Amino acid sequence: MIKISIVTPSFNQGKFIEDAIESVLIQDYANFEHIIIDGCSTDNTIEVLKKYPHLIWVSEKDEGQSDALNKGFKKATGNIIGWLNSDDMYLPNTFKNVVHELTDMHVDAVYGNYKFIDSNGKITRELVTQNSKKWMSVFYCFIPSTTFFFKRKIIDQGIFIDKSFHIAMDKEFFSHIYNLGFKIKKVNSFFAHFRWHDNNKSIDTNEVKETRLLEGLEIFNRYTSFKLPKNKFGLSVYIFFMNICGVYRTISRFLKIGLYGKQ
Repeated sequence: MIKISIVTPSFNQGKFIEDAIESVLIQDYANFEHIIIDGCSTDNTIEVLKKYPHLIWVSEKDEGQSDALNKGFKKATGNIIGWLNSDDMYLPNTFKNVVHELTDMHVDAVYGNYKFIDSNGKITRELVTQNSKKWMSVFYCFIPSTTFFFKRKIIDQGIFIDKSFHIAMDKEFFSHIYNLGFKIKKVNSFFAHFRWHDNNKSIDTNEVKETRLLEGLEIFNRYTSFKLPKNKFGLSVYIFFMNICGVYRTISRFLKIGLYGKQ
């Protein structure tokens, strides 16, 4: 049986982390490991972790989420690796679906659909993700990290999270994988719950929006043959093209063609 490693970065998410742990346990999949890298939480996180002897975990100072993920990836011993944040959850049968898809030697990573839940675990929205397109990865982070699973050969080739990115580290990670020629496949199944709550890092404050755009420009320059200046003009050009892509995504989603059509 193929071994799956799940890596969970954690910091003061004691309110939710048990849901994440239990969502791995209910997969009915025997050959797995769950690695939790905690950044010295001061809430009840450690008490929760101690309840589960199967966990591989450390609690120590780190440089944030990206650093924690990289530590976990390096500890992973599985053939397939998944990234589950401490406030998110997997849906039943996700592991079996993932293993089925990744037995294809031509597929290196997969992602699926997901559902938004609130702090109480109530489903607020279901989201069907777009089809896998390398060119779109420098404009939009269309891959939900909580549904992303990849073969370990990706980290064996030295691809890790770039710690210099504070908001768009997932987008940079996926673009990096695409641009080294790995095949990422969209699976039309629901894999996970993504939780929105008051302390969610993805909440769009003005500061987060600005950082996301600046980091997006850096990703564009890094993974395309075009190089835009890192000034207001370059950022304006990047936003212009990103808006065009946004319109295309909206039309595709509405008409169920292109990015949202049959693969």
